Amino acid sequence: MCGIAGFFRPAGLAAADARPLVEQMSSMLRHRGPDDSGHWIDADAGIAFGHTRLSILDLSQAGHQPMASASGRYVMIYNGEIYNHPDLRRELESCAAPPQWRGHSDTEILLAGFDQWGIEPCLRRSVGMFALALWDRQERTLTLARDRVGEKPLYYGWQGDELLFGSELKALRAHPRFRAPIDRSVLALYLRDGYITAPHSIFRGIFRVEPGTFVQFCGRDRDAMPAKPGIYWSLREVAERGVSAPFTGGDAEAIAQLDAELSRAVAAQRLADVPLGAFLSGGLDSSTVVALMQAQSSRPVHTFTIGFRESAYNEAHHARAVAQQLGTEHTELFVTADEVMQVLPRLASLYDEPFGDSSAIPTFLVSQLARRQVTVALSGDGGDELFCGYARYQRTADIWAFIRRLPPLARRTASLGARAVSRHSRLASKRARAARLAQYLTAKNAAAFYRVQTTQSHDAHALVLDHPTQNTEPVTDQPFAGGDLYSLMTYVDIATYLPDNILVKVDRASMAVGLETRVPLLDHRVVEFACRLPLQMKVRGRTGKWILRQVLRKYLPAAPLERPKMGFGVPVLEWVRGPLREWAESLLSEERLRREGFLNPRLTREHWLAHLAGDSRGSDSLWHVLAFQSWLAGVS
Repeated sequence: MCGIAGFFRPAGLAAADARPLVEQMSSMLRHRGPDDSGHWIDADAGIAFGHTRLSILDLSQAGHQPMASASGRYVMIYNGEIYNHPDLRRELESCAAPPQWRGHSDTEILLAGFDQWGIEPCLRRSVGMFALALWDRQERTLTLARDRVGEKPLYYGWQGDELLFGSELKALRAHPRFRAPIDRSVLALYLRDGYITAPHSIFRGIFRVEPGTFVQFCGRDRDAMPAKPGIYWSLREVAERGVSAPFTGGDAEAIAQLDAELSRAVAAQRLADVPLGAFLSGGLDSSTVVALMQAQSSRPVHTFTIGFRESAYNEAHHARAVAQQLGTEHTELFVTADEVMQVLPRLASLYDEPFGDSSAIPTFLVSQLARRQVTVALSGDGGDELFCGYARYQRTADIWAFIRRLPPLARRTASLGARAVSRHSRLASKRARAARLAQYLTAKNAAAFYRVQTTQSHDAHALVLDHPTQNTEPVTDQPFAGGDLYSLMTYVDIATYLPDNILVKVDRASMAVGLETRVPLLDHRVVEFACRLPLQMKVRGRTGKWILRQVLRKYLPAAPLERPKMGFGVPVLEWVRGPLREWAESLLSEERLRREGFLNPRLTREHWLAHLAGDSRGSDSLWHVLAFQSWLAGVS
């Protein structure tokens, strides 16, 4: 795992000026790659690359980056792991002119693939997580590419006549040309959802490469922004294909095939030249990953979990029980409010953008715990999105079925009444509930209805001062062809919530301590198989992830599979009424809000005072506000 950064000025660079700039940009990513660093500049072409390396495969200098292909045509900086690199190496060795290898890093193999097959065909062949910048000396073209599901981040944007790019926004902000203002439209979307959806970033004109795509810039002219991406893997096509050509075998065949796909993914992701372990919460997803790891290992797997004294948030005893049954070498840590308070000041720096998921805190703490013993940790993320594990799926289906049965006149009348309440009520929480009800009743289709169901704040636009009107809605609001409501909901979550919330959280928290995380459930072949499974293999009765439960039973027959899902949260919203109250009050003071000029002071204070009075119905959106305010304090 690594950090990448650089800039591209089509008119050309002065090498003496470029080197300190690219070194400064990449130095901001030292946490992502503490083992090595390197830089490469082609002044005439106007391209500068910087790289920091966390050595995982081929720890020798043969894995040093930036790296040129054997032909000399391509130069690349790359962050990630190509899990099928042994297969690609064998395929390349069977070519008419096989490469002369300098080492065994996946970076070298990927470059050889670009030489042999070209950029898009090589990306299609590659299985893994990655973000890369590739310079083609022959065509004088820069390519930025990202993995299929969005495990690894990559930002880019023009600032004046220079294109800046990097793994994290802090690398772009280190360049003296960076002047991008906060995008108030994106801020409103963030407050609505609690995270920022690609291709946007919090800064106007700075974008993220979207999962499964690549963008290219030619040295002969400056392309308009944002660049139109090339698509080498389309989740929409995968979802639609799954609906039109579903799996037709029986239960036993489906369980066996999923077991085989997951086992293959875990085996590939266990490869490393450094110590390896896994996060274990005791839930279904992480237990399945660890069970498969232990089945393939002759030694006890290192597993890690954190716990809380508050029983409503504590899963440590479940993780301990699973670890004992599997025989792993288990480490747990119980954390307190004081330890959480020590993390809070770091969140703005870790995430570079406002990020409203409070489980970022325990994710950082468990990453920190794991890094004391291992350099790579496997995670169970993705199971809820792939196999219908969220309770909101069943809840959404129930409400949508009820609303569709209502006569159109009744829906319109009720909506008008709800809108009147949302306009005139003095209580912010009552206005928000009425606004949600009105949106439920007027949703034109299932996609729009699910958007309402997953919205965290229904007055986000009112919260943002001077909010512009341009459309920044995610393209997933448009339903794909065919399919049931569950297929639509899981598609939306895999396209947005998973890469833009869950995977952002895991990447930044783990990379902050130099830990590489891998997610076997998100091997794209597992994703494609999951999209083909009929609903009854995911949901039986009112319980999701049925098929994943059957796979785990093969390895862990005594697992407590029917316990309620707890998530991975911390009681921060209780703590802001207690030990964190002074911190929160300082961020939400009316004088401060007026001075900063982003949030409506009156409405923000309403939410805060309601929370202090015990009204928790707007608490999630309140945390989003606090996270923004904390981030703003860090960048101001």
